[in-house]
Order: sequence, then C-alpha cells, then structure tokens
Amino acid sequence: MRSAVSGVRGALTLLSVAFTAYLAVGALVWTVAPAHPFLQIGAVALYLVTTWLCILWRPSARTHDDAGADGVSPMVQGLLNVRSRLPVWVATLAVAAAVIVPNASWLAARPEARLTDYATWGLGAVGALMAIVIVRRRPWAAWTGVALAAVSAAFWIGGPSALALGVVGAVLWVGAAQLIGVLLARAARDTSQLTRLQRDASEWLAAQEGMRRERRVLVQRALAVAGPVLAHTIEVGGRLDDTERNLARIAEATLRDELRGAALLDDDVRSALARARAGGATASVLDEDGLDGLSAAERAAVRAELATIVGRARSERLYIRTSRHPQIAVTVVGRSTAPDGEETVDLWHEIARGGVAGTEGADRGETASSGPGD
Repeated sequence: MRSAVSGVRGALTLLSVAFTAYLAVGALVWTVAPAHPFLQIGAVALYLVTTWLCILWRPSARTHDDAGADGVSPMVQGLLNVRSRLPVWVATLAVAAAVIVPNASWLAARPEARLTDYATWGLGAVGALMAIVIVRRRPWAAWTGVALAAVSAAFWIGGPSALALGVVGAVLWVGAAQLIGVLLARAARDTSQLTRLQRDASEWLAAQEGMRRERRVLVQRALAVAGPVLAHTIEVGGRLDDTERNLARIAEATLRDELRGAALLDDDVRSALARARAGGATASVLDEDGLDGLSAAERAAVRAELATIVGRARSERLYIRTSRHPQIAVTVVGRSTAPDGEETVDLWHEIARGGVAGTEGADRGETASSGPGD
C-alpha cells in the first residue's frame, strides 16, 4: 500500500508542477513585447520558485500533528499530504508572491496591453498557488493572497475586467480546494473510526475464541477427572464402598479446582494437591483474578512455589486463594484440629509478586474463627 500511495503522490506532484509550468509559459508568450520584459521574466521566476516550493516541501520528521492526531488516515495523508502544514515563512512567501507577481506583470506590460493574456496570467497563477497553499493547511494565507490579488487587479484593469479575467476563477479554485479538503478529512476520520471498530470487533472475536478454547480444555479435563468416577458410579448403581467414595470425593474436589482456580494450577500443583488429598487432607483453591498483571514467568514462579508449599503441608485443611494485594499474589492457610479439640492455624504462607520469597508462619493458638480462610 505504501508503494502505491507513493506512486499516486508522485503522479499528483508531477501533475501540479506541470500545470504551474504551463501557466508560467503563458506569461512568456506575447505578440507585443512588454515594456519591461526582464520584470516579466522575474515575476515568472518568483512564481515558479514559490509554487514549486509549496508543492515539494516536506517536513523533515513526522510530528504529532503529522501523525494523524485528528484521526486522518495515513492513506489520505500520503495522497494529498493534507496533514503536513506549510511553515509560516513559506506561507508568507506565497502571500508576497500573490501581491508581487500580478502587479509586476501589469507594470511590465504596456498600458494598451494590460488586458492581454501575458498581462493577466497572474490572476490564474495566483489562484493555482493559493489552492496549493490551502491544501497545505494555510487557509488564511490562501484567502489573503486571493483578496490581495483581486484588489491589485481592480486597481490595474478595473473591477469588471478583473472579475471576467480571473478573480472569479481564483476564488472558485481556492473555495473548491478548501471544500474538498474538509470533505476528505471527514471521510478519512469516518474511515479511521470504522477501522477502529473493525479492530475492536476482531479483538472481541479473538477473545471469545480464546474463551471457547479454554472452556473446551476445562471440559476435557473435567471429563478426564470425573468421567471414570461417574461411569463407575452409574455402573454400580451408586453403591460405593469407602475407597470408592474417597476417590469420588477427590475427583469432585479436583474438578472444583479446575473450575474455581485454573489460573493457579499446573501439573506440579495438581500433583501436590492430589497427594495431599490422598493423605486425607481437604483443599480449597480459589482464584479471584489476583494473578492478573503478572507475566507468564511470574505466574510460573508463583505456581512452582505453591506446589512446594502444598507438598510440604501437613494441615488437615488447606485454603489457597489469590490476593489483590499489591505485594502478595497468593495466600496459603492451613488448619488442623488440636488435641484439645480447638481448630488452629498451623500454616500461613504468602507468595509475593515478582518472584520475591514469601513469608511463612504458624500460630497454633489462633482459632478457626479468626483465620483468613473463612
């Protein structure tokens, strides 16, 4: 696309240069020599230098304004360069040319030849120059140049002749250029908004597809965990012995882990939880989006530490929960029943964010009602 835009922009630039050169040639073709031919040639040279400078000038670097701050698409910017504003000194030079060029041509022409083509060519030339200036985002300079050229024409050849020989055309050129620029910018903003909407829709569809894949994985894992137990339960008509009931309890707890705490699980954590449950412990895993914002490496470190803690735990009941605390990622609390029948907290471990070692402690005098796992 970029090469195509460059090609079209180059063609438009070449066309603009050729058209302004054609207007300049008309000023050098005369049947009656002007009184001051070198003045005429100087006016033509000033016009060409100023016009080609306005056409060919490009910013040295892309600024914020040039980068489409108003939502103008890069495609439109590339075709007509509507977002690269002329510097003030170039716009001032164009306004000065709009005054000097037509006045110099009428001054160079003989009094009886001031209505000829080579004497009035400046009106059309100024109209073309100011159309370029308005495209390059200097509307006040463009309209000022047209107004000054019209005043000069009225002074030299009178108002009716000025209107008939180029002032109306110059006004139409500049007005049409401004209207096209406004419509083009509006269309480009609409296109940019549509592009953003399409991008948002694509991101939403991608997110939905990711959620569907995640649900499929969860369903497959749930079937792998609970499927054999359910099939056996149906096969025996619900008459399970103690071992089978324990296996069903472990399968149910594992399935609940997958549904409520999938972000905390990997193969090592699952194995550690399975060993703890096989040893008679109960475990509750709950993810409350506490790992959001962590990188993949940080999540892997949290899971590795969690697997180690669960593997070392000897508590009867384990409560594993993510945390929204800015320093703490996961809290692991273990509870057991003391010989006196009181439930105490015998494990407290906080897994910090960013790979910092967690803190661990035990308070065997703390009752169950005061623990954070309630």
